[in-house]
Amino acid sequence: MSTGVPRILVLLLAVGLITGCSGTKVTAKSSAQAGKYQVHTIVLIPFETMATPQAIETSGPSFPVPSGVRRSDMAVGVPPTTDQAVRRTNLVPPGAGEKVTDLMWAKLKGKPGLQVISPQAAMAAARDLSGGAASAETIPAHKIAQRLKADAALSGKVLVYQERVGSRLGADPPAAVGFEVKLVAPDGMVLWEGNYYEKQRPMTEDVLGFVQRYGTFVTAEELAAYGATELADAFPFGAAAGEGK
Repeated sequence: MSTGVPRILVLLLAVGLITGCSGTKVTAKSSAQAGKYQVHTIVLIPFETMATPQAIETSGPSFPVPSGVRRSDMAVGVPPTTDQAVRRTNLVPPGAGEKVTDLMWAKLKGKPGLQVISPQAAMAAARDLSGGAASAETIPAHKIAQRLKADAALSGKVLVYQERVGSRLGADPPAAVGFEVKLVAPDGMVLWEGNYYEKQRPMTEDVLGFVQRYGTFVTAEELAAYGATELADAFPFGAAAGEGK
């Protein structure tokens, strides 16, 4: 019976070490002015897709960029590197923005105390504002919020969307996904920003992440779903789980 306590201590220590070495996949920050705004209704604007090539490295969690390739504007630390560390450059698939938009829509519309206006309504408002143009990308997010009388508009951009090459048992390269989100008030004030980046790594480099994936190599869409869930949980507006019931 006395061995129970040491085992618990070992497990707690292991969890602490695992958490410490897993790295930050999701980061978010609120504006110092965010508390002055009441946000109950937001409009979700369809996410953009990064059009320029993104460099995919041979190892490690960052995505270095060689000369001639645009650096991502994600708010994560990306150390400088040389062309020799890069395996190749990848274009983000055109449909990645739509996939991540759908994932964020599914997560946010179920958040208590928050009403979410659909991406389709955002596109319709953008067309009205632009005189019939098909894309919402050229219309500022706060203008769409004004048009739909929303308290804020949430927009985003998919910066990395690399599908795994292989199967659940082994992949080279593994899946990698990165996207950022921004919440803007009708007056143009940025209220909140968040980003997610993850390139799945083997268990020796990210034990916690590998356990979260049930010891398998997942698809890019599965990584994106994880990121959407985490960012929706970090979203600072709407009631907390269980509130208002």
